Amino acid sequence: QVQLVESGGGLVQAGGSLRLSCAASGRTFSSYAMGWFRQAPGKEREFVAAISWSGGSTYYADSVKGRFTISRDNAKNTVYLQMNSLKPEDTAVYYCAASLVWSDYDSKGYEYDYWGQGTQVTVSS
Repeated sequence: QVQLVESGGGLVQAGGSLRLSCAASGRTFSSYAMGWFRQAPGKEREFVAAISWSGGSTYYADSVKGRFTISRDNAKNTVYLQMNSLKPEDTAVYYCAASLVWSDYDSKGYEYDYWGQGTQVTVSS
C-alpha cells in the first residue's frame, strides 16, 4: 500500500512558476514509477509527466515538454514537478500516481495503482 499526498499548488500569473511535491508513504517508493496527471473542469484526465524507478528515464506530454520537469528523491520518498512558463491552459487539479510498470507514452492512467488527492493549480492571464 502506498499513500500519496500532493502539495505546492496555488495561484500564479501566466509566465510564473510553481513546484509541486508528492510525498509517498511506505518503504517501497523506489519500486514505483511515478507520474503526474491533471484534470481541468469539464475535461478528461490528462497525462503530464512520468519518471522511472531510479529517475533515470522521464517522459513528458508534448503540451508541457520544455516547460515542466519531473524529478524524484527516493531518500525522501518524494516526487516533484517543476512547472515553469505557466499558461492559463495549465490550470487544473494535479495528481501524482504510482505504478509498478514504467510507461513511456501518454498514459490514460490505467497502469497506475495509487493516486493522491490532488492539488489545485490556477494560472491567471
